[in-house]
Amino acid sequence: MRETRTAVQADPTRSDEQVTLSTQFEYPVAATLTRDEICACIEDTGVIPTVGTASTEDALFVATTLLGAGIPMIEIRMNAPEALDIISHLAKHTPTIIVGVGSLRNADMAGKCIDAGAKFVATDGLIAGVVERAAKDKIATIAGGLTLTEVISAWDTGVDFVKVVPCYAVGGPSYIQTLKAAIPQARLVAAGGVNQLTALNYIKAGATALSVGIEVIPTEAIALRQSRRIQELARRFLTAVDTGRD
Repeated sequence: MRETRTAVQADPTRSDEQVTLSTQFEYPVAATLTRDEICACIEDTGVIPTVGTASTEDALFVATTLLGAGIPMIEIRMNAPEALDIISHLAKHTPTIIVGVGSLRNADMAGKCIDAGAKFVATDGLIAGVVERAAKDKIATIAGGLTLTEVISAWDTGVDFVKVVPCYAVGGPSYIQTLKAAIPQARLVAAGGVNQLTALNYIKAGATALSVGIEVIPTEAIALRQSRRIQELARRFLTAVDTGRD
């Protein structure tokens, strides 16, 4: 995936339309990807963009814009009024984009989102029912945790990633480094307080990926359909990930 992402980013003179068309061939159809392949894509990309209060049209604009920047995934938070409709719409109309759902609270809603087309599920804490439902359907899972005990407990359930949230409240990158030293095998997603200034340090500290919202998708940029602004922010985070891993 990294080679493909780099290739997409390499030519800034290409129009958004050209990039969108080309990515139809460069990225596989998300519905055919296995759980392991979804996890590999998340790990390789290193940036998980999240969208909350947005309409179906807004989400479609954001998803295709991010794809043009080299990020073939988007997480729709359940606080979006039309979350299920958005997931279903994106799954049907943007087949090369991996659609996930965040802020899940129970297994029933997880099931509905998976049926709608979600390829990964994320929670803000360890919710056993969601983890079990995702495992049953072979769906990638990101479970939330903050303390070392919570992170270990989440990882030991067999989830694919543990989202450490909110990172900023407990030391930021240095806290990720501490967790990584204690449980090096865990794939940690840094969330909360991740921005352009801190992204590189989180990756250097051992974060596998970064969960970002308005830092890469400003509300104003959605409203004004500023695709180039979003893509520039996305590329900055992708650069931080690549630099931090070197």
